[in-house]
Amino acid sequence: MHSRRTFLSAAALGAATLAAAPLIASAQTTPGDVLPTQGRRGASPLPTNPAGGRKYRPTARVGLGGAPLGNNWAVVTEDDAQATLEAAWDGGMRLFDTSPWYGLGRSERRFGHVLGQKPREEYVISSKVGRLLTATKETPKVSWKEPPPFAYRYDYSAEGTRRSVEDSLQRLGIDSLDIVLVHDLSPDNGDMGERWLEYFEQARTGAFPELTKMREEGLIKAWGMGVNTPDPAMRAIEVADPDIFLLACQYSLLDHTNALEHTFPHLATRGISVIVGSPLLAGFLAGRDRYLYGSQPVPPDAQQKRAKAEEIVRAHGVDLRTVALQFANAPEVVSAIVPGSRNAEQVAANIESMSVAIPAAVWSDLRAAKIITANAPVPNAA
Repeated sequence: MHSRRTFLSAAALGAATLAAAPLIASAQTTPGDVLPTQGRRGASPLPTNPAGGRKYRPTARVGLGGAPLGNNWAVVTEDDAQATLEAAWDGGMRLFDTSPWYGLGRSERRFGHVLGQKPREEYVISSKVGRLLTATKETPKVSWKEPPPFAYRYDYSAEGTRRSVEDSLQRLGIDSLDIVLVHDLSPDNGDMGERWLEYFEQARTGAFPELTKMREEGLIKAWGMGVNTPDPAMRAIEVADPDIFLLACQYSLLDHTNALEHTFPHLATRGISVIVGSPLLAGFLAGRDRYLYGSQPVPPDAQQKRAKAEEIVRAHGVDLRTVALQFANAPEVVSAIVPGSRNAEQVAANIESMSVAIPAAVWSDLRAAKIITANAPVPNAA
């Protein structure tokens, strides 16, 4: 199964890794490594969104993505999972994104173990619908490491959507979700292929109106889609009234033109905001030699662009992860970014990155090198 969570093979990446290794300072070599933060840091809190607006936006603009705590790519121990979530909380993160799919329920259970002990009104949590889990003695082949004994099936009906929310609440051990996202209803989902349009029709008549009803009932604050390609999001805004989308793999330092020119303007006209998933391209912009969640090698042009970007930011005394995170957080239509972390050190580094003062020359040099487009929003420069 080639799904969003299948990772790149070592054989396919071998040549690319060797080619790029000298170009990334202190590159990650094992799961959990951290690219050191460079640059002048301040003591400012994590950025937030102002109150008000046409549609719901979370207050926090920087959150924790939950895929790594589902044992994505490598096993995370229970102690590390708890430490990761506690570090996020202690560092000021108040937005947490998870899914039943992440580790076949493992991520939700881990999030609930920690967040269930925190004041519910102090944080925002999003989870997803579209897959229902059932106990099994034969766990299906999935990309998650050491998965628990659960099978999954797709269900975007109204009944399936409400059951998914209720199941998530039980795994999380809390009484409400803030944001619910219709998950992986996208042509890049290898389980679906062209059948994604059939599932979309089921969601149009089932999940979409049911989530709208749940929002009207006050059971959730907002809903949208969590997808890796723009077409499903564009279709959804024509047939329903979503509030917020989690768009993964679509807006990053190295790949943002289509989102800026097409996706973002359409969403902005309707007041819909974007949570940017995978702002580091699944670790590629923090030194990993894997690119997003596909089954193909890292694109050669991505290797070259990363090497040039690394050269530019290093010359100005900052690191690539910091520049990439702040870039992804800059557009007005973006309401949050949710980089994933698998240990407390990675969380702390991401939080630290948001307080670094990035010199204005970094952005002008990146534009001159055509790493970022001329119209790409950037943070207020130091």
